[in-house]
Amino acid sequence: MYEHLETAENPTNLKRVVIDPVSRVEGHGKVTLLLDENNKVQQARLHIVEFRGFEKFIQGRPYWELPVLVQRLCGICPVSHHLAAAKAIDQLVGIDPDNLTPSADKLRRLLHFGQMLQSHALHFFHLSSPDLLYGFESDISKRNVIAVLNDYPDIGLQGVKLRKFGQEVIRMVSGKRIHGTGAIPGGMNKLLNREERDYLWQDVAQIISWASGAVALIKKVHTSNLPYYDNFATIRSNYLGLIKPNGALEFYHGGIRAKNDRGETLLDHFNYCHYNDIIHEEVRSWSYMKFPYLTALGTDLGWYRVGPLARINNCDFIDTPLAEAARIDFKAHAEEAMVHSTLAFHWARLIELLHSAESIQYLLNDPDIMRGELVVKAEKRYEGIGVIEAPRGTLFHHYQVDENDIVTKANLIVSTTSNNMGMNESVRQVAAEYLSGQELTEPLLNNLEVAIRAYDPCLSCATHAVGKMPLQLELIDVDGKIVDLLTRHSDGQFVRGQQ
Repeated sequence: MYEHLETAENPTNLKRVVIDPVSRVEGHGKVTLLLDENNKVQQARLHIVEFRGFEKFIQGRPYWELPVLVQRLCGICPVSHHLAAAKAIDQLVGIDPDNLTPSADKLRRLLHFGQMLQSHALHFFHLSSPDLLYGFESDISKRNVIAVLNDYPDIGLQGVKLRKFGQEVIRMVSGKRIHGTGAIPGGMNKLLNREERDYLWQDVAQIISWASGAVALIKKVHTSNLPYYDNFATIRSNYLGLIKPNGALEFYHGGIRAKNDRGETLLDHFNYCHYNDIIHEEVRSWSYMKFPYLTALGTDLGWYRVGPLARINNCDFIDTPLAEAARIDFKAHAEEAMVHSTLAFHWARLIELLHSAESIQYLLNDPDIMRGELVVKAEKRYEGIGVIEAPRGTLFHHYQVDENDIVTKANLIVSTTSNNMGMNESVRQVAAEYLSGQELTEPLLNNLEVAIRAYDPCLSCATHAVGKMPLQLELIDVDGKIVDLLTRHSDGQFVRGQQ
């Protein structure tokens, strides 16, 4: 692996290259490279430079506000936070996920599939397709969705309409495309009426057709240069995510499964309410984002990846026919049990997009979304843990409340945080294998952003405060040269000249 490139031995005498901000991702981050006199990379880091501290904001609020409040973490995946919080709040009112009414359970799943569909379409067509269609080192004027719409109008328009359909599913279930109010403690607040159901039904067959076309497109792109796509930014890792009891792909509720890089099972159907027994988070002084790892394996060997690639690697099958056929095709292209290619995140993501479209059609044909009880009640508890598979991976919400129903403790482990080590390792792989020793140009540096973008990171969701805020001050002369550097680490210590 490339851990040796995290920290250079003598950083003060090295040339510094910065990509700030990393573009076409949600939130703000930057990449720094330290190069020696021969342009050999000695250090490569992905820094998360914004501060949110949402866990602190939540404390002191009444618990019933949380499913609405936590959506403000993100404008891209608010439904994911809404549902993770709702699952935790269900437990605070005494309801376990398996005890929701059938109508409430199916409406939440429909809402969640709408989120998956719109988020995956947004990421692939709007953010990543320019790299994949024009090439990683293409002219910067081509690296946007407007260029895609001009040069590939059918693909671009389908991407826009796929995302719109996902947003319409969300609007029909929760009242708004962003920051709706569908889930409440113990259930949902409304059924779909016939008009809402028919409005979605009229387009769903076309959406499945376009989603199938998107899977065919990414397969064509990936396999057109298979050795390159299989090796670029590729690292070996553990993989973690939820799984159904029968081993099928699961987004809303299941047990935790983790496998190692050889496909050997580390955990299976583990109760996520005990996640603290298996996952810890490490803090490093140069990033606001933590580094989670499997406790049993330690910090060096226990880090893992989540998200589409992890889910497709971990599951035994997908329970919708077109997506299952696509999964089998995807797995067949690899020479070993697990697919490690970082760029294969795109392929796996579009298989999930297809699965979401098929699942929406299935649920729209289920009468339970238009009739039945919506809420159940039980005795109050003082702790709730909600876990779902968000578009970017496994999302943990953990709350404790007091006798007055006020939140006293909140812990969130968001998907991008779990991929923190993976993104850094992929950045180092690209820096070491593709950039080291070269005269760096802007198109060449885009390779680093391509590696990060494959994970579909949401850096806004992933930034929490731990202790004192790290701070770095730079004194730069008129020629742009750093003449002095002062760093305050998260433990409060100041160090001069250290990166």
